[in-house]
Amino acid sequence: MAEASTANDFAHEPGLSREEIANRYTQWAQDAKYEQDLSEVNYKGPLISAEIMVELFPESSNRDAVYILDVAAGSGFAGQQIRRRGFTKIDALEPSEGMMNLAIAKNIYTRTFLAYLNGTSLNIESDFYDVALICGGMGQGHIPCSGLDELVRVVKPGGLVIIVMREKYLTSVAEYKDRLEPRMKELELADQWEPVFRRVVPQYSFQNNGVVFVFRVKSNSVIKG
Repeated sequence: MAEASTANDFAHEPGLSREEIANRYTQWAQDAKYEQDLSEVNYKGPLISAEIMVELFPESSNRDAVYILDVAAGSGFAGQQIRRRGFTKIDALEPSEGMMNLAIAKNIYTRTFLAYLNGTSLNIESDFYDVALICGGMGQGHIPCSGLDELVRVVKPGGLVIIVMREKYLTSVAEYKDRLEPRMKELELADQWEPVFRRVVPQYSFQNNGVVFVFRVKSNSVIKG
């Protein structure tokens, strides 16, 4: 576990550009160790994400109609878990070419977007998805607070934004400390989304607790472009 945790920290090193981080993920993928290092023993984020999806969509007969954007999809861990539970319409957004290649090989995604979620407009339709899911994409040098606005844009009114991340990143990552949850609140006060729940979950990754945020996009959202 220690070696795997060190490999994870290597992709979260402070001071790296987003391009350098993406390259490190590609190297991790090419080393053929990523899927071993982030196996379910060490990283339960994808399983937690799938359980949350089942909780939010309890009628299994309707799950194949739910269109999902798997943000920072990595090699497709979360996509695999939610697909096993009957969600079949899933697209992937991932900036690392190496990770994306691993994900594509699993044949679980309808469309794939090799791009960053960093606040700039994605080549994705507005009001399109029923769910945008981030599982493990929040971290040092990863998705910035400004990325939330783009999630609101691509999710249809009444749809959900789900963020599953390591709890301590809320205070240990400068981009998020005193900024991420306040930005979430600003979007709420601006009538762009409303909170469904915030939940701390144990043993998210490498013995660290995780936190799950779920928001419902509102019909009068002003961020549409």
